[in-house]
Amino acid sequence: MTLDTIMILSVCFFLFSVLAKRIDGSLITPPMLFLGFGLLLGRLGLEWFEIEIELTALHFLAELTLVVILFHDAARIPLRALRREHTLPVRMLLVGMPLMIVLGAIMASWLPLGLSFWEACLLATLLSPTDAALGLPVVESKALPVRMRQAVNVESGLNDGIALPLVLVFASLATTGDERTATEWAWFVTRQLSLGPLVGVLIGGMGGWIICRLYTHGWMGERAEGIAVLSIAALSFSVADSVGGNGFISAFSAGLMFGHFLKRPAPFVFKFAETEGQLLTLSIFFLLGAVLLASQISNITPWVVLYALLSLVLIRMLAIGISLLGTGLHGWSYVFLGWFGPRGLATLIFVVLVQQDKAFEHSSTVGATALLTVVFSIVLHGLTAAPGVRLYARFLDSSEHKAERQAVPEVPTRKGEFSRVES
Repeated sequence: MTLDTIMILSVCFFLFSVLAKRIDGSLITPPMLFLGFGLLLGRLGLEWFEIEIELTALHFLAELTLVVILFHDAARIPLRALRREHTLPVRMLLVGMPLMIVLGAIMASWLPLGLSFWEACLLATLLSPTDAALGLPVVESKALPVRMRQAVNVESGLNDGIALPLVLVFASLATTGDERTATEWAWFVTRQLSLGPLVGVLIGGMGGWIICRLYTHGWMGERAEGIAVLSIAALSFSVADSVGGNGFISAFSAGLMFGHFLKRPAPFVFKFAETEGQLLTLSIFFLLGAVLLASQISNITPWVVLYALLSLVLIRMLAIGISLLGTGLHGWSYVFLGWFGPRGLATLIFVVLVQQDKAFEHSSTVGATALLTVVFSIVLHGLTAAPGVRLYARFLDSSEHKAERQAVPEVPTRKGEFSRVES
């Protein structure tokens, strides 16, 4: 990253901090703002500024960001409540996500994008993970039932880890000359989905237990806890990746166990991780507009635009709707859960990964379509998040439908303080 890039980012963060209170609660979200900054500066091509970053550095920065967010969000989920009320996220992950990939691949093959079968599967898989960070009004709104917020949060926490092995498989199949057998691929996917959560549970549980004990005996201060949290998140990711497991699933699992074993109010822990996560996330969205999207504009065609919109409006909503059949939810809940599946960091990481490591015929079309979908998602989900939450909460208040609601025990609030949240 050049000094010019750091300087421009610093100015953008300063402007954002000055205007943050005015932006909060409006239709303009921080990701939209930083994406706009990046697009504007990237397209202007000002001679006295040089916005550059290597793909390897961008990939590392995006991975670090996602790991921090996954760990932080998972640490705030009450594990006992999740065990009791897991139906919605399990259905969305095990039924809805595969359906999204199948429907997305069919649509990508049908539209004249020029993609091969495996490239169509790859594009659909790139767009299957969601990013709850882009829909914070949904995840954090106390006006919504905890069951619904928890479903969105857990789905976004695990689907990127599930998608990664499939992304690597389809990218290799789309690349000529791959010699791995079906058995080798099956063993690779099995290791990813088994070792990842195992490592996360062990490291996150031990980390939470150790921090709790040391703090109780006066060995740790609150300011050091934030550093410990980041180290546990990074350790769970790196250890899982080194043994062949999935680092993203490991980070989310570590967060779940960390929050379960901490067993005490820890405002500094959550505040520290939240601040660092927001800083990293907004930097990524700035670079998306300034570097990645600016380089792909020439590859955007009307068919690319159409597929990006269909991915958001039709494919996911149809897949999630089918996965939730028989749950007893009202039709508006189907719409709510289907729509609020923003595409974000995971898709960006996977796009950078496949373009960095794999060379297939239509990689530019696949990359441009995935990146444009993320841009549309940032804008459309950003604009509809706050109004959508208000409308859905108003509907639930006026409805006698009870399937969306469930009493939940004590859960950590955004600042790490414990309170009883009634759904």
